[in-house]
Amino acid sequence: MDPESRYYSSQRLKMHYLVWGDETKPPIILIHGTRDHARSWQRTAEALATRYCVYAPDLRGHGDSAWAIGGNYSIIDYALDIHALGEAIGRAPYTIIGHSLGGGVALQYAGTFPENVARMVTIEGLGGRDWQRERRPAHERMRRWVQSMHALEGRAAHIYPTLDEATARMREANRHLSPGLARFLTEHGVRTVDGGYSWKFDNYTRAGSPYEFNMEDARDLWNQIRCPLLVIWGKESWGSRAATADLSAFHDHRSVEVDNAGHWVHHDQFDTFLEHVDAFLGS
Repeated sequence: MDPESRYYSSQRLKMHYLVWGDETKPPIILIHGTRDHARSWQRTAEALATRYCVYAPDLRGHGDSAWAIGGNYSIIDYALDIHALGEAIGRAPYTIIGHSLGGGVALQYAGTFPENVARMVTIEGLGGRDWQRERRPAHERMRRWVQSMHALEGRAAHIYPTLDEATARMREANRHLSPGLARFLTEHGVRTVDGGYSWKFDNYTRAGSPYEFNMEDARDLWNQIRCPLLVIWGKESWGSRAATADLSAFHDHRSVEVDNAGHWVHHDQFDTFLEHVDAFLGS
């Protein structure tokens, strides 16, 4: 099933999104993670398109969306873009599934506009394990941020001479990927350049922010969310966050941990992931 490409505008950026299915069916938005792209949801979208109209944006600086001038890629910018997408679609309230950064963006959006979200799934999307560390002084954060931005100015995008080499890098990042899926994700995640292929994402998406997101702010936003929430973790992902995560700020949530899955649960154990999502959406 090939999706339809569409565009909308956010902060003067031309933003791209994909649509699968019949728009008379309930809307669901799928939000990808850092340095990923909308077509990474292909299998999920095809499975859901029998019951939903599926919308999947390329976040700013990713896929076929515009790169932000100046390199503004904070979670609040992404959340603003999702709000603009929701208004462009005009079908709130939405069901939302977000992975990693996309899960964090979805939580920001739902905490700001709880009336616009009917149900939500976050895959590995509650943020870093170090949110609760002692915060660094503002002057240290600013200095480190300026240094990182200067370093990115001199960083050139890596060029892969062949698609096979780019695919090998994709599989290196996630050992659970099958050769076929790795190839599909690579083909939709690269652009042709002189000398070969480079990833579509902007290198500036690697930049952090001097205004660190913190657990106090997160809990305030999360506490505004009133819709049912499913939290999904991969048991082989970075650290044992599922066992230690504090979900007390949420009003209506459930959490599942998926065996033999890393950070990309929806790729690593697709059938199990879909079973949990189907059960949650149908409950």
